[in-house]
Order: sequence, then structure tokens, then C-alpha cells
Amino acid sequence: MAVGHADRACEWWARAGEQDLATQTSSGRPGAVRLLAHALLCVPLGLLALIPVGIEILFVLRGVLYPLVDQGPYNHSWGGPSVGGAWLAHFGVAVPLAVAGVGALWLLGRLHSRLAGWMWGRKVGLGPFITTAAASVGGVAFVIAWIHQL
Repeated sequence: MAVGHADRACEWWARAGEQDLATQTSSGRPGAVRLLAHALLCVPLGLLALIPVGIEILFVLRGVLYPLVDQGPYNHSWGGPSVGGAWLAHFGVAVPLAVAGVGALWLLGRLHSRLAGWMWGRKVGLGPFITTAAASVGGVAFVIAWIHQL
């Protein structure tokens, strides 16, 4: 369905990357190959974004809604033995993690903007590509470690 619609994809990426198509010459606009390459580069960033999104979901479930998730008893919970103490302890631990998750999403957005630069003809160097590869390896290691601790 997307094959043959490079102009529409170019317009969509221009809006997402805050590019002004009116100032772009036809030679500066990305072709179908560059659009496809950029879409493939976005896959690891999208998968990496699932980690901070999961942290935000855990913040809501285990931080904000802790008494609804864990019915007690709270004798061995952080902040226990009272419900209020356990909720406050879990909420207090979750807030900095939620802030870090939002920061990670912001950094992934900045990395995506840097990667998109080459699509529009800007020189970006190897830094964003190396950062994407390193972050992908780190994300895989984090997920594996998380699964093993369950």
C-alpha cells in the first residue's frame, strides 16, 4: 500500500521532522530509497522507546495505583506495614524513574531528529548511527536482564 507514495511519505516525515518543504529544492527532497532507509533506521528507535514507555506504565501501576495493585498485607513491603507508608515508598521510588523515562523519550526524539538530518541532505556524521547501535545493544541487555530477574 505504501509503495509508490514517496511524495506523501516525504510530506509526513517533513512534518514529523519540522522541515519546510517549500524551501526544499526537488534535489534536496529525499527519494524513495532514502525514505525507506530512514524508516528502517527508525525501527530500533521505536523498539527502544518501548522501554521508557513501559517504565511510565509501571509508574502508574506500581507507583500511583499501588494499593489497588497489591492488596496487602504490607508487613514486608517497602514502607509497610501501613497501606499509606507502602504507597508513599513505592510512589517515591517511582517518581524519579518516571522522570528518567520521560527524559529517555526526549533523548530518543532528539536522536531521531539527528538521524533524519541525513535524509534531508544535512551532514550528520557517524555519531547518531553509533549512538543508535550502542543504545540498541544496551536496550537488548536491559531487557534480557529484566527478564532474568523476573
